[in-house]
Amino acid sequence: MANDRFEEVYTQGKWKVTKVIRDNETGVLYMSHQEGYGSGLTVMVDQEGKPLVDKHFKK
Repeated sequence: MANDRFEEVYTQGKWKVTKVIRDNETGVLYMSHQEGYGSGLTVMVDQEGKPLVDKHFKK
């Protein structure tokens, strides 16, 4: 759909999967990691601890 809020912009791995997901309203990037039965999701931050915004994001 064209109106999806979140979009997967990067993925790597087959059994240990790491993804970068972009919030299409704010441009903020999140990292997701899945391995076995476990998974985690976190906001990506810059060196100052501020949320990392996709430099190619255009609202």
